[in-house]
Amino acid sequence: MPELPEAEVAARQLRRRLMGASVADVIVGRPDIIREGGDAGAWYPGSRVTAVHRHGKSVVVEFQKAGAVRYLVAELGMTGLLLFPEVAIKFPRHVHYTMRFDSPSTGSLRYWNPRRFGRLSLLDRAGLDCYLARRFGCDPLQVTSEEFFQILQKYRRRVKTVLMHQQVIAGIGNIYANEALFRAGLHPDAIASRLAPSAAGRLHHEMQAILRQAIECGGSSVKDFFAPDGSEGTFKQQHLVYGKEGLPCPRKCGSLIKRVQSERSSFICPSCQKIRTRR
Repeated sequence: MPELPEAEVAARQLRRRLMGASVADVIVGRPDIIREGGDAGAWYPGSRVTAVHRHGKSVVVEFQKAGAVRYLVAELGMTGLLLFPEVAIKFPRHVHYTMRFDSPSTGSLRYWNPRRFGRLSLLDRAGLDCYLARRFGCDPLQVTSEEFFQILQKYRRRVKTVLMHQQVIAGIGNIYANEALFRAGLHPDAIASRLAPSAAGRLHHEMQAILRQAIECGGSSVKDFFAPDGSEGTFKQQHLVYGKEGLPCPRKCGSLIKRVQSERSSFICPSCQKIRTRR
């Protein structure tokens, strides 16, 4: 499932390739793939790409035409991909939206999403502001350690649940929550509001370090993630606990990595991640 690093990789590739490109036309394969703004689709041909951003796990492309500005917001969801035309696709029927550009070097941008948990939104500025306010909490790469601690203090819930709550902290999913908690030495069931400043500080540091490392590695291609140019991320090779059930703890403590089922599977070392509070 694409998370913040994978969305950031996609945004960077789109920014390099699409900036300044003009939209020739748009092909909508499934109208229901557009969550909001489907009636505004005719506006985009003739517009020019002026910016690409990431918000949480979503990619936002900005367009301008005749002084007006609109946006295409792509939610990657569990299986969504933004792909350039040179990338071969196994099941073309799952390309639900294609934006073609007037330059042969740019080609097109395709939205491929077989399970359709993600959607597209076509928004003006007011719509985008509402969308962002409604769906996203703080960015984990921008929040300070003190701000992060204050956020955790508000929730008498499992710390892993808080990390993955997109309206609280936007962009972290199961992979990076597992990895950050292990590296910070915290059990996923620890109560967020009971964490001491030192523990919250460790988690903040590891969270940001892991996300940045994953971005530099092109993300984690665990199942179906590919960047827009078709490349696979290599951060999977640096996972310490995610998907490592039954393997020795990488800290060589003598325990085996255990899989714990809750809302989402957690991978923990039972020796290195005991539930403790105020430490």
